[in-house]
Amino acid sequence: MKKFVAILALAATMFAVNAQAQNKEVAAAKAALEKAQAAAENPKQNTKLATWLKYGEALVKAYAAPSGAAWVGMSMQEFQMLANERAQSESQVVVGGEQMTKRVFANKNIYFNPAGQVAIIEVTQPVVADPLDKALNAYAKAAELDPKGTKTKDINAALEDIASKYTDDAYSAYNLGNLKAASELFEKAAKASATAPLSVVDTAALYNAGFVAWAAQDWNRARTFLEQCEKYGYCEKGEVYAKLADVATGLGDAAASKNYLETGMTKFPENQSVLIGLINYYLTSGDDTARLFELFEDAKKNEPDNASLYYVEGNARKKLGQTEEALAAYDKATEVNPNYEWGYIGKGIALYDLAVELQDKANNEMDNDKYMALMGEFEKALKGCIEPFEKAFEMVKDDEIKANLAEYLKNACFRFRNESAEFQAKYDKYNAAASQR
Repeated sequence: MKKFVAILALAATMFAVNAQAQNKEVAAAKAALEKAQAAAENPKQNTKLATWLKYGEALVKAYAAPSGAAWVGMSMQEFQMLANERAQSESQVVVGGEQMTKRVFANKNIYFNPAGQVAIIEVTQPVVADPLDKALNAYAKAAELDPKGTKTKDINAALEDIASKYTDDAYSAYNLGNLKAASELFEKAAKASATAPLSVVDTAALYNAGFVAWAAQDWNRARTFLEQCEKYGYCEKGEVYAKLADVATGLGDAAASKNYLETGMTKFPENQSVLIGLINYYLTSGDDTARLFELFEDAKKNEPDNASLYYVEGNARKKLGQTEEALAAYDKATEVNPNYEWGYIGKGIALYDLAVELQDKANNEMDNDKYMALMGEFEKALKGCIEPFEKAFEMVKDDEIKANLAEYLKNACFRFRNESAEFQAKYDKYNAAASQR
């Protein structure tokens, strides 16, 4: 018993020592910062390059001090071994749709994901307010005092580090549901990269700032950053135009929304967000849908062998209720490229959905002759979907898509399993494949 008590006492001592070490680390960072700040405020020293480099370095260290030994990706075991900080409380929380363990410490909250790794470090008591903002200004001042560029390499490395830290904090804020802070932090990351002498346009940070503002429905802010993305040619395969169209709609400018979508369609005809936006526009505006298909024709003139253009056109025509035209477009896609599985998938889904629609109509039909006629059309459509689905099933490599195709085929072949041994065999095959998902 004495030995056991001694071990507990030793453990308590270790926790106390490590807590003191953490406090000392924060105190040391604060003291170093106060000294560097005093030099930066001293008229005799604040004209020196070294002063501002030391001040910037001290601010970055002050930013990092509250995190202690913790880093994102660190395992819980590593944290306990290296940090040994005593949590004030622990709870289970949902962050970004994921269950996490939240541990509250004196100056931070640490979130561990289900794998037991540090996912978020949320500093609650910084050494100084806005340390990265102040560090960025310090390095900008250092650059001004270095006209010959003797410390450009060091300053650029510091600016890249600050931008990276802003980005990490932005993702943490986003995951914690603070969209406003996340957008502002992504903006700061872009600003850090753009600061001389680094002077890099971080289009990804600009897009993220706009995307998060879009998600928060802060339309004017979203437009500011998304338009900058368009200016620099960073369009995320057309997503920038889809988001700008949403922004314009949110601001009540339908004409601008349509223009963004048409531009996006011309430049990125395969983007589904742009396509769906255009289709929805024509469905709700009452405008002539001929314009939509003029855009498709223009795109096909530029890329006549692009099978996906015909597939996307098929999707548009299907959504507009133009089933025959949709089937023709899917057929064209596989004619252009017989190995393009999505052409077969599109045709199969179109015929399957048509079969479901015809069956529903038949079930609501009281006239027997009309009922029988509808059932005949239903069986024709349902049987027709099997061949394209089977071709796609043999082509696709993705297990999830393959399982979905097996589900369609199982349902279709079930209807005809008593007609022949062939259909029974098909049903058995796809039923087995569908059950493996």
